[in-house]
Amino acid sequence: MSNILSIVVPAYNEEDGVAAVIDRTLTIEPELRKLGLDGMELIIVDDGSKDRTAEIVKSYIDRGVVLIQHKKNRNYGGALKTGFHHAKGNLLAFMDADGTYPPEYFPRMVQAMFEQNADLVIGSRMAGVESDMPLTRRIGNTLFAGLVTMIGNIRITDSASGQRILKREVLEKLYPLPDGLNFTPVMSTRALHEELKMIEVPIRYEERDGESKLSVVRDGLRFLFTILGTAATYNPVRLLGGLAVIAMILAVLALIPWFIAYNSGVQDRSGYTYFVFIAMTGIITAVNLFSMGTAFNWIVGLFHRRPVRQGLFGRPIFSKPMEMKFGTIGAALIVFGAVLFIVALIASRGGNPEWVLLVPSAMFVITGVQLGTVWMIIKTLATLTQREIKAAGDLIANDENDENAVVIRRTNEVRKVTSEINKALV
Repeated sequence: MSNILSIVVPAYNEEDGVAAVIDRTLTIEPELRKLGLDGMELIIVDDGSKDRTAEIVKSYIDRGVVLIQHKKNRNYGGALKTGFHHAKGNLLAFMDADGTYPPEYFPRMVQAMFEQNADLVIGSRMAGVESDMPLTRRIGNTLFAGLVTMIGNIRITDSASGQRILKREVLEKLYPLPDGLNFTPVMSTRALHEELKMIEVPIRYEERDGESKLSVVRDGLRFLFTILGTAATYNPVRLLGGLAVIAMILAVLALIPWFIAYNSGVQDRSGYTYFVFIAMTGIITAVNLFSMGTAFNWIVGLFHRRPVRQGLFGRPIFSKPMEMKFGTIGAALIVFGAVLFIVALIASRGGNPEWVLLVPSAMFVITGVQLGTVWMIIKTLATLTQREIKAAGDLIANDENDENAVVIRRTNEVRKVTSEINKALV
């Protein structure tokens, strides 16, 4: 693979700006050579344009510019993946064809990549350099960057930037990526969870002339759902655990009016029953979300065979022994719920039911059953994991006819599998 920087530029109906982008980009090759690269490759992917975009790019072919044409529009991400497929460089870069991103910043991004041995360099429009980004998009990008930061536990200022450099070998870890404009936020989210070293370099952003192809509402919602969906495939408990925290906060807030009435000596608190039901529902929902998220994390850990960052702040929420105690905790809650039910029956003495006791009784029983079920799921997954390890060990122990070299190889394979799975379950 050539030691060059392949810059991919997707272009769809960009006849007004593509020539200027090409001219500006071609001027940076001497700076790239000073950094140790053998050169630069500029690839323009005409994504089914209806205007003169392809015709303009063809006039630059004698200067080394590569033109790839889609007969039909495949969208932003699809055009980038086509460019990556045809690129010859060991470093892949991309930016837009509308002149909003500055190609002059690519050399300093390459330098930062070399100095910090990064896998992915993002040109951040939100890192302090003067930017002409509209306020609505600035707010949206700030929110999405905050969401990715919270999910990945690594600070990111611009998760959707369209100017990046990445090492070719990391594509295997980043794929699959979507074909739409949500290509970049999904790449950021996946890179964080694949534990790639991602850094940011401040760049200047200029708003394009004419109408943007980005819809603030439609594409904003798409960004949101794809970020959450991608994160859920790596660390479900971080997403579900966050929702569980929200549900628990709402439950506590719902109980406040009832406690105020109780402490104030209000005798008839029947009007506050709804708040109690809301609180109990919130608590049950929180336990369900969190416990199922924990179980899903075990499944994801087994699938990826590597550690899964479980905690909301990058640390494990529960260790394996604690997770295995879900069954004990569940059984204790069921017993406590049953005791509350008996107390409620005695207190009512054939009169009106003591709802203040009956509702928590039902909540504790349901929660206990939920935790017990999750405990069974986790225990089953742990058993299946140990079965794979033990089966590999039995094959080695009983294979007396193999040569020593084969036995050693299999032993190393078992050790590797054991290590990876243990890491995934911590």
